[in-house]
Amino acid sequence: MAFVAALCLSSVLVFSISSGADALSLNYYEKTCPDVDSIVTNAVNHAMMKDKTVPAALLRMHFHDCFIRACDASVLLNSKGNNKAEKDGPPNMSLHAFYVIDNAKKEVEASCPGVVSCADILALAARDAVVLSGGPTWDVPKGRKDGRTSRASETTRLPSPTFNIAQLQQSFSQRGLSLDDLVALSGGHTLGFSHCSSFQSRIRNFNATHDIDPSMHPSFAASLRSICPKSNRAKNAGTTMDPSSTTFDNTYFKSILQKRGLFSSDQSLLSTPKTKDLVTKFASSKANFNKAFVSSMIKMSSITGGQEVRKDCRVVN
Repeated sequence: MAFVAALCLSSVLVFSISSGADALSLNYYEKTCPDVDSIVTNAVNHAMMKDKTVPAALLRMHFHDCFIRACDASVLLNSKGNNKAEKDGPPNMSLHAFYVIDNAKKEVEASCPGVVSCADILALAARDAVVLSGGPTWDVPKGRKDGRTSRASETTRLPSPTFNIAQLQQSFSQRGLSLDDLVALSGGHTLGFSHCSSFQSRIRNFNATHDIDPSMHPSFAASLRSICPKSNRAKNAGTTMDPSSTTFDNTYFKSILQKRGLFSSDQSLLSTPKTKDLVTKFASSKANFNKAFVSSMIKMSSITGGQEVRKDCRVVN
């Protein structure tokens, strides 16, 4: 068992990449729910036809789930009584498309009741989000269990868009993920949209010397300043994560090399020789990026830690 200790101010969390007796398996539901993959794919596809932002939302939801307590669907639980759940923590306020997982779970329950965990459904949906956006496919190892704990206070463990490379590396290594995984998984930013709040510190009053982050291309900064004015800003003002934001491709890495990475954390991938080499490698070859992304996604989504198979993804049994 590969244990990686994640030290937090309030507690010590131990993350384990699944191996040994509790290892995930590709044929986990072969006899008990053979159609689970296609049921989830249909639910994601159906939602995506109506809303092109669904794939990015599902991929982000899976990342945010795995990075807090493991891939245990704790991100899906609703707040209850005095307990504020993860989904109501500040970094997760903009998560959406939970209904897609609900719909998939409903269909799965109709076919094979009480068998498939919400954590597995979310892992499958994240894979489908990538595939349906033109990205690579892979077989998802299954057998995760759903967690019974979800605390908004723990969302501070998520990597921040303002992180530098040392902070990112620490965050990933605490979860048993390498620098290679960090760069490959950052490529998930090829999909989606960001509000101004996640990058506004780069485009105004950056530091005592520079108004604009010098690692950002001046024309890119100018366009972001017009999208995110100081005052009278539209409520949901923001921009796409890369120019082809509904297509899973390697444009994200090309943008970073052009000093057009949106977040500090994106642009920081150029700040060490190893990570810069990987950015260059992925920018020059979509095939290299796809291969690395699949490998790192399987590794990240194998961080396990739940206890049960929920009947309703929003509440513990």
